[in-house]
Amino acid sequence: MHETRRRQISRRSLLRATGATAGAVTLGTGIAQATGRAQAQGAARAAGSAQGSGYAHPGLLHTGADLDRMAAKVKAGAAPYAAGFARLTANRHAQSGWTANPQATVYRGAGSPQNYAILYNDVHAAYQNALRYHVDGDTAHADTAVAILNSWSSALTSMEGSADRFLAAGLYGYQIANAAELVRDRDDFELDRFRTMLTTVFAPVSESFLEDHNNAVVTNYWTNWDLTAMACVLATGIFCDDEARVARVVEYFKYGAGLGSVRNAIPVVGEDGLAEWLEAGRDQGHALLGVGLMGTVCEMAWNQGIDLYGYDDSRFLKGAQYVAKWSLGGDVSYTANTRRKGAIGGWSGSETASEAAPVDPTMTRPIWAMIANHYTKRRGLSAPYLTRIAAKAAPEGGGGDYGPNSGGYDQLGFGTLAFTRDKVTDAGAGTGGRKPAGAGSASPSGSASRSAPAMNTPGGSAPGPGSAATPAGGDSGDLASTGAGDLAAWTAATGVTALAGGLLLLRRRGKTQQEQRRTGGGAHSK
Repeated sequence: MHETRRRQISRRSLLRATGATAGAVTLGTGIAQATGRAQAQGAARAAGSAQGSGYAHPGLLHTGADLDRMAAKVKAGAAPYAAGFARLTANRHAQSGWTANPQATVYRGAGSPQNYAILYNDVHAAYQNALRYHVDGDTAHADTAVAILNSWSSALTSMEGSADRFLAAGLYGYQIANAAELVRDRDDFELDRFRTMLTTVFAPVSESFLEDHNNAVVTNYWTNWDLTAMACVLATGIFCDDEARVARVVEYFKYGAGLGSVRNAIPVVGEDGLAEWLEAGRDQGHALLGVGLMGTVCEMAWNQGIDLYGYDDSRFLKGAQYVAKWSLGGDVSYTANTRRKGAIGGWSGSETASEAAPVDPTMTRPIWAMIANHYTKRRGLSAPYLTRIAAKAAPEGGGGDYGPNSGGYDQLGFGTLAFTRDKVTDAGAGTGGRKPAGAGSASPSGSASRSAPAMNTPGGSAPGPGSAATPAGGDSGDLASTGAGDLAAWTAATGVTALAGGLLLLRRRGKTQQEQRRTGGGAHSK
């Protein structure tokens, strides 16, 4: 038996005002408890508004409604949630009692005593324990998450190293903020001290990079470098109710000079409804990283009423579809792109990417469920490549499930559990109508394309440019599984077999291409 999963609404008296209590419950507290929590969250939002905050909490990658959905679906044993939760509970980082090893200074990069692996392992342990607490209600996991986060906020003072320190600040900054967002209302969590750590250790490093790019030519650093910094600053802004930081990232996403802004990251939109991802000319691992990071930025913004997913006629959808098709082994076009390199007032040069790099169709990262579910379920759009690759990657794991090196920890993961959702009829559902002051327009900039073609596979053909495609779940082959009603079609289309324990086994469909040499999955080099 577990203690009642409870959400403290404020750090002082608001908990008593809402009448929340602690008691003994099992994993199945589910829907009844969700109702009480929704009422409590409403009071929390009201309190935040009274204090001038325009942001809803929790409101980074997961909202209160998301957490309630996960708990209820897992309680019911619904597919594919049960399989996603099984991936979480099997991960060594998701075990209560994980002991943190906080450092005063974190180093990443050559010429320093690198210890950043300590940080990312602890961050993922905090996140996984916090997420597990919200699903199964065991407060031991919340206690573990809080202990990890409190230990780091009491110790960490700086991020150092080579230019890779910018990657460390960006990646682990947005991740640790997401972990803390899940326990921010617990009385034992040192909220003010954690805010101080975000705003004095992580965010300034990322903001510095976006401002001067380490004193380099603005295009010297590939797309993922900007996106790590953007994710950190946005997560900090939302967590700390800092509208200026949020507005800065929204502006950069739309109009930034670096390669992480959406038009620079996705420079060419084709007539086939796909848009070329710049870093596909580099290698597959970094392209996957970039797509995952841009999705992370879009999701966090969406949960605060800011629609970057739909910006510029859903340009990100077209770029993500391109990377999905390419990663599945499909042929994609690539327009030669030359970027300037060098240091301001120092050396200079250029580099041209002329074609999409080779891919390993077995390479995967836990990035697809979030993006596919947004476009097909929230928006009701057809995204056949996204749904196919999301099904292939399911059930998504998290840090520790994709290798021991940093690339396997660049995303928080567990998207099958966290982002699988039922299709909604209102394309704007989920934003809650929130538009924080100074954050820019929250409305879509044009409608998303519905003409993305089907994968070029034997026995199938893609519709020509301009041909109509049906909404998700129709006859277009868009078969993302987001609930029990989709499972049969999803299983048949993707070759996914449901096992007795709720786990999923992917079987190969046809002959795979000869495995090519893997490129690194992490943002470890310029």
